[in-house]
Amino acid sequence: MEKSALQQARMAYIPKLPEALKGLVKVIEGAPTTSVDNQEEIKQLFPNTYGMPVVEFAPSETENSEVTNVGVILSGGQAPGGHNVITGLFDTIKKMNPENKLYGFILGPGGLVDHKYIEITKDFIDEYRNTGGFDMIGSGRTKLEKVEEFEKGLEIVRELNIKALVIIGGDDSNTNACVLAEYYAAKKYGVQVIGCPKTIDGDLKNSQIETSFGFDTATKTYSELIGNIERDCNSARKYWHFIKLMGRSASHIALECALQCQPNICLVSEEIKAKNMTLNQIVEQICEVIAYRASQGNNFGVILIPEGLIEFIPSIGKLIEELNDLLASHGDDYKGLAQAEQRKYILEHLSEENKQTFSTLPDNVARQLSLDRDPHGNVQVSLIETEKLLSDMCEAKLAEWKKAGKYTGKFAALHHFFGYEGRCAAPSNFDADYCYALGTSAAHLIANGKTGYMAIVKNTTRPTSEWKAGGVPITMMMNIERRNGEMKPVIRKALVELDGNPFKELEKNRGKWAKETCYVYPGPIQYWGPTEVCDRPTKTLALEQE
Repeated sequence: MEKSALQQARMAYIPKLPEALKGLVKVIEGAPTTSVDNQEEIKQLFPNTYGMPVVEFAPSETENSEVTNVGVILSGGQAPGGHNVITGLFDTIKKMNPENKLYGFILGPGGLVDHKYIEITKDFIDEYRNTGGFDMIGSGRTKLEKVEEFEKGLEIVRELNIKALVIIGGDDSNTNACVLAEYYAAKKYGVQVIGCPKTIDGDLKNSQIETSFGFDTATKTYSELIGNIERDCNSARKYWHFIKLMGRSASHIALECALQCQPNICLVSEEIKAKNMTLNQIVEQICEVIAYRASQGNNFGVILIPEGLIEFIPSIGKLIEELNDLLASHGDDYKGLAQAEQRKYILEHLSEENKQTFSTLPDNVARQLSLDRDPHGNVQVSLIETEKLLSDMCEAKLAEWKKAGKYTGKFAALHHFFGYEGRCAAPSNFDADYCYALGTSAAHLIANGKTGYMAIVKNTTRPTSEWKAGGVPITMMMNIERRNGEMKPVIRKALVELDGNPFKELEKNRGKWAKETCYVYPGPIQYWGPTEVCDRPTKTLALEQE
């Protein structure tokens, strides 16, 4: 595989480890844990993996060195640093015992079920150190939910003498890891399951997980692009740039990029939901900023829009909820119908309030909400051109205001969606170190006989040597939620907290950013140079850990 000069230089980078992970390790156990909600229901569903303690690693003089083969799975969307989780896992199990083997299952959980795998060797893995992407073994979105899948996976686990599986994924993937760990524990199969927290969206975090890996690199990548657009915007001074950013279920990415780049407007879905705002109210607020800046001779600006915004507008959120239930129970009834008939069918089955909302939506948005779904049954909000919808509505509103003499400026819009651009970027030093430490922690959880745990690394705003590593029971993060018309145990998503420091920082400054041109141009991710430039955490993490 041919390498760029940067990639060759990055391969030589040796990730920094916390002191506790540099040698032999022992486990220090805390108090028993409970789930974040629905304690009795979660306890009944996970009797073998509920109530376990949070564990922290400390230096030791001895450690388990028996032969332990391990399987690893990359699950869900890509995030920078995934390869370093695998290299940390590989290096550590080989250090424990050179006879240990690591097997990678191809294209996600489906590889386990379909028995598609490769043995990961030193020569093979060395090609992927400190690289972005999941192309080492590929990823997939197959869900491990059914007994036959668990048993089919067990066949190859037994054949390869695998003692533990490490599932690297987001909240859905780690929920599946928890279910699998419980099943294998209940059956006394002796197969451990460990999770690792991955998602660029930043919504897999809680009291034990400070950040999910990939968020640091992705937001720095997007911020470079936004800064470039801001500079162009401030140079041409004739366009409003509507920039949609990845983040279906939470606005963490948009908020972090706003803190880095200081755009004129950053919409936060959670705030819009809390204030019960309508689509028209959002458009009015944007137009007020556009009109004010025009009055100052500034017919340009930058607006950040979270990908999942449409679902957080309360009236549309209620509609989506009813559509989810309707499609979960009656989806097959209309799949064969013509497009016009599908719309008619939905309107006939919706409540009066949601019928009114649905009938006012543009045809392409209505179709997106009612028909095109992802493999989990979710609305594919990334395909809804929210940025175009908002700019079209702003254009119409400004035309009205112009007729009424309320607006005298010029309005021209350009549209961008940053998503895939950040998912496979070469990991920042933070993500390279963080992920390597997560993989190392996963190996030590396995060596210490743990199952149903997620590897964690804390104290991450301090120098790497001071980071604390360990594991948290996945059941501790779980609650019961409605998914596709059914109540299911899932890991609770972390949304932007409106009383949290990152949002308060935005709130404190956004009035000034709206009226003035306060753009910051972060530039590209730096890998070599002063530590305050190369190893800095995200502004979100720094503000949360204040």
